Amino acid sequence: MESKVNYPFIYFLLESNMVFVYRIKTLNYLNASDLIDSNEWEAYELQHHTLFETFNHEDSKSIEDLGFWLEHDKLNDIVEIINDCIQKQRSVDRRLTTQAVHIVSSESAAGSVRVALAPPKHVIGFPDCFSIGPLWKLEIKRGQAFRNDWLFENINDGQEDVYQNKFTNTLREIEDISNHVPIYIWYGNNADEQCGLRFFLYLLRNKSNEIFLIKTTEHSKTNCATSQLNSQQLAQLFVDIKEKKPITIQDRLIYQNEWETLSQTNDVLRLWINNEIKEVSEKYFDSLIIVTIERLHNEQATKDFIKTGTVIAELLPLMDELPSVFFLECRIRFLVYSGVLALKGIPKSMRHYSVKLRE
Repeated sequence: MESKVNYPFIYFLLESNMVFVYRIKTLNYLNASDLIDSNEWEAYELQHHTLFETFNHEDSKSIEDLGFWLEHDKLNDIVEIINDCIQKQRSVDRRLTTQAVHIVSSESAAGSVRVALAPPKHVIGFPDCFSIGPLWKLEIKRGQAFRNDWLFENINDGQEDVYQNKFTNTLREIEDISNHVPIYIWYGNNADEQCGLRFFLYLLRNKSNEIFLIKTTEHSKTNCATSQLNSQQLAQLFVDIKEKKPITIQDRLIYQNEWETLSQTNDVLRLWINNEIKEVSEKYFDSLIIVTIERLHNEQATKDFIKTGTVIAELLPLMDELPSVFFLECRIRFLVYSGVLALKGIPKSMRHYSVKLRE
C-alpha cells in the first residue's frame, strides 16, 4: 500500500490502479471505527499505478458509490498514517494551546474530571486498566502489541477493534502537550491509578512542564478510583492542589524508576496492598468467586444457573479495591473451561451466559 499527503487530503493506492482519498476535517485523532463510518472517502481510477506519484484528485473525477473492504491490520495501518498527518498538523496549530492538561487513568474517570472542572480544560483519559494484563515494555510498540494480544485473548469488553488505536492516540495526546502548560495527574490508592501514575511520569520524563499530583483518596477513606468521587469532591481537590508545589525532579525520577521495574514484569493481576503495587496470582479471586456462587446457590430453592453479571455484582461489595469487572468475567470463564463451573449460553459477554457449580 502506497500513500501520500496533499493536506488536508491523504491518498492511498489500495489496489493496482485504485486510489482512495481521505479528507481530514478535524484534528482529533481517529480510530478504525471512525474510518469505517466516515463519508470522507472518495475513489479514483488510474490508468496505471505508476501515475500515483503525480496523481491529484482535483484533476480527476471520482467514482460514485464505490465501496471497499480492508483487513483489520491494513485498516489500522491507514489509521496510523492519517493520525501521523494529524499530529504533524497539531504541532503547528496554535489553537491547541491550553491553560492546563489533566491526565487520568481511565476514560470514565476523565469524564468525571471534565464535568468537575470549569473551562478551559483539556482532559486526557487513558483507555486501559493498568491493574490487569501484562505491563512488559508497555512504553514501546513491542510491549503494546504483547499487551494487546493478551487483552484480545482474555478480555470481553467489546473494545478489541479500537483498543490499539485508542491506546496509540492517547500516547500521541501526551506527546503533544506543550512544554509551558502545567500538567495535573489524578490518582487514587488503587493498582490501576498507581500504575498509571508511574507510566504517565515515565512518558513525561523528557518534558520540562510543572507536574502536580492530585490524590483523589484525600477525600475518601477507601481505595476508590477517581471516577467514584462526585463532581463537587473533584472540583475541591483541584482547588486544594493550587496551594501545593509541583512534584520535584527527584520524586519524578523515583516514579520513573518504579515504572521501569514494573515494565519488566509479566504478571497479569496487580493490587494496591500496604501502600505498594503487588503482583498477585491471576487465580487470586477464584476462591471468592466459587464461595459467592455457592452462597447464591444456597439462596435458591433449587440449584440452578446464575447470570454471570449477577455473580459479578455480588462480588464487588466484598472487595476493598474494585478490580476490572472484565477480569472477573475472564476468571469465571476460566473456571468454566477448567471444569469447576457449568455453562449455559454463549460466553461472548457477561450478559450472554449463566453458570453454576458442577456437582
